[in-house]
Amino acid sequence: MGPASRQVPSAGSALLEFRKVSAHYGRARSGVRLGRLGGSIPTSHEHDLESAVLKDVDLVVRLGECVGIVGESGSGKTTLGKCIVGLMPISSGELSFMGAVVGKPGRAASLPRVNGVQMVYQDPYSALNPKRTVGSTLREILAVHRLCPRSQVGERAEELLEAVGLSADVMKRRPRSLSGGMCQRVAIARALAFSPAVLVADEIVSALDASVQAQVLNLIADTLAAGKLSVVFVTHDLAVVNQVCDRVIVLHRGVVVESGTPAEILRNPADPYTQSLIEAVPELAGDVWQR
Repeated sequence: MGPASRQVPSAGSALLEFRKVSAHYGRARSGVRLGRLGGSIPTSHEHDLESAVLKDVDLVVRLGECVGIVGESGSGKTTLGKCIVGLMPISSGELSFMGAVVGKPGRAASLPRVNGVQMVYQDPYSALNPKRTVGSTLREILAVHRLCPRSQVGERAEELLEAVGLSADVMKRRPRSLSGGMCQRVAIARALAFSPAVLVADEIVSALDASVQAQVLNLIADTLAAGKLSVVFVTHDLAVVNQVCDRVIVLHRGVVVESGTPAEILRNPADPYTQSLIEAVPELAGDVWQR
């Protein structure tokens, strides 16, 4: 199932929005030096935007859609994801969520944990506690964050696994006993426990075999089709973007070089950088992809 099989959200229902957002690991335009955890140290020098990781990025994520963030390593796409979930402060611009400003220069975005934004990482084995069983991990999250009545924690944990295509037997297993695809499904289930409005998926299929990739991508497409959340899909793989995304943002050295639907970007790229990305994927360069 891909985006063509469901209704693309209307242009007026903005959920998450970047307005001229820049981010970096050095000195900010506002005259503060920003650390990875958002701490600031006064400085008398302004930041040179040429060294920024992100530069004046505009981005809108609408309710129920999947937006692909594409670029090679070092393009700033993972940094963009970190800014969305509040793992990195922005140095200029503004980040809004559901119409409210949640991120300003010099501080990381402050988003609600429940019904807010959750992130799924590339390596699920590193993201999950190797000493805990899957059931223990899910039950703890549900209980500590009071995501359901305590008497229903076990039942809800099983429901989350069922939602990502896993049986209740997985509850007794630890991450290292699972395949990469199963472990990534558990990581997605953990994120879905918070009923997020936005799911940031950072290269979540890049380390998986092709058949397992298809399973995880179908899971994302099914979740989108249910209309329960929006997805920001960070990837270097244009073939994957073509399969699951409604819109594509192409990043090059922290700058948005073009944006549009997958069909627009793949059939008629406006920027030489995008063309080079397409030519690196034989099935796309040969125009054999289908929509």
